[in-house]
Amino acid sequence: MGSVFRIGGVSYLRIPAGEPERSAEFYAAVFGWRVDLDRDDPSFEDATGDVIGHFMRDLPVVGAAGMLPYVFVADVSQALAKATASGGEVETPPYPEGDLIVARFRDPAGNVVGVWQQRS
Repeated sequence: MGSVFRIGGVSYLRIPAGEPERSAEFYAAVFGWRVDLDRDDPSFEDATGDVIGHFMRDLPVVGAAGMLPYVFVADVSQALAKATASGGEVETPPYPEGDLIVARFRDPAGNVVGVWQQRS
């Protein structure tokens, strides 16, 4: 497991979510994040343990206009399939970028999230 106590490392996120429980379940299904639904603003820990945070009902969704996080995945197509099966929608289909494959989707709340993998 990682640590959120890394100087200079991104370690905490507040993710806008009109329906925090639905967003928590979405990120658990797509990325395998551990979520705690026993609170008004469900919390999460990413699969590495390096990033924690909360799904926040009182934050406005800015879509692609705000900061755009990218999550490294083993397979972009599989991540997009999980995202769409869980209520998300593909915003930018997979495309090559150097030795990477990159794509973006909108989560059920409307946040835009990128995913990327190394090409084999």
